Amino acid sequence: MATILEYLKKYGDYSLEEKPFCDVDSLVLSQLSYLKFDGIVPGPEENGVSVSMKDIAAHADYDKLYADERYRKDNTALFTGVLNSGRFGKMRLWNYVNLIEPEQESQFSAVVCGLSEELTYVVFRGTDESIVGWKEDLNLAFSEPVPGQLHSVPYLEQAARTIEGSFYVGGHSKGGNLAVYASMYCSAAVRERIGRIYDHDGPGFRPEVRNQETWQEIEGRIRKTVPRSSLVGMLLYIDGDYRVVESKTIGLAQHNPYTWRVKNGEFCVADEIRPRRKFVDQALNEWILSLNQEQMRIFVDTLYGVVQASETDNLIDFTAHWFQSLQKIGKAIGEVDQETAGVMMQIMRALFEMLFLHAKEQAQSKRNSKKSRRSDRKTKWELQREKFEEGMAQLESRLKLQRSEKK
Repeated sequence: MATILEYLKKYGDYSLEEKPFCDVDSLVLSQLSYLKFDGIVPGPEENGVSVSMKDIAAHADYDKLYADERYRKDNTALFTGVLNSGRFGKMRLWNYVNLIEPEQESQFSAVVCGLSEELTYVVFRGTDESIVGWKEDLNLAFSEPVPGQLHSVPYLEQAARTIEGSFYVGGHSKGGNLAVYASMYCSAAVRERIGRIYDHDGPGFRPEVRNQETWQEIEGRIRKTVPRSSLVGMLLYIDGDYRVVESKTIGLAQHNPYTWRVKNGEFCVADEIRPRRKFVDQALNEWILSLNQEQMRIFVDTLYGVVQASETDNLIDFTAHWFQSLQKIGKAIGEVDQETAGVMMQIMRALFEMLFLHAKEQAQSKRNSKKSRRSDRKTKWELQREKFEEGMAQLESRLKLQRSEKK
């Protein structure tokens, strides 16, 4: 089954009149915004001066677009597909911003994409599965605005002044959250011009934000999509309309847009979030909302420290190599109070449980397709599960010993 890369090959020559702009097109542009356009695409100070896709491809610093080596192959294929398509090939980009503020644990980036005279898309860049990016997503659970949200409103106001008529707003991950936030808090005149708001697996908002009148004004224009094992996109998204998209991978890796499945020019839609994943999401959201501002900050900082202690730089490696990670996080958890440590252990169990659930499903499917396989033989998943529980028990015993020694 296809992804956004195959979508570009099959539907790239369809004009927007032949095939109207859809959710898949929005994800294409949301992923395109992750490319590093620094020094290539003009910023807001250029007052709407734009560059074409051909200009970008011919730029002396073209190769710097792919500074993120993890996605160089896919991002190169994406840019090439966009450039060579009749659908996006004549697109112009402007108003590129990339602000990095390490002290505030924030990175804000956005760009305006003009697909035609009638269709302009303001896209906010999101975060990837890096641990720093994940912490920034969790920071959105605070009741106070994070720096990226504060940047998003004046950016949208300024960008709107370079656009005639109505336009779309959107993004993936944190970018989806910023698109919704900016649409809520921009001026009424700008808000009225926003036709659609695309939120691809972006974190939600606390109840006090969703209860505001401006949320009611834009709610009907939000098109939210999440993968079947969504964690980021269901954070603080307790209720509301969303579509669930099938993915070609499992677990946290589904946050990657390149894994989302496409068929017949549209997303492959599933009935619902996986039941076990939905249960975990709901439990996590209820727990987050029970915390006050300071408790939430402690939770995020502690969880960040725990994952950092695993000595990995992204959540996929952290969960994929769980046994090695487990050996390295005991010290970080041992430094916090007993109640917080208990919560951290629960969160870890939830993360690993999700991977084991999918692994079990895959193992069962393979076993059903091989009738000759002995039914009494333990699957790889069952053996891994036993090993995981053994490791967790050892870690819990270590924590009890550390606390008794402190007393």
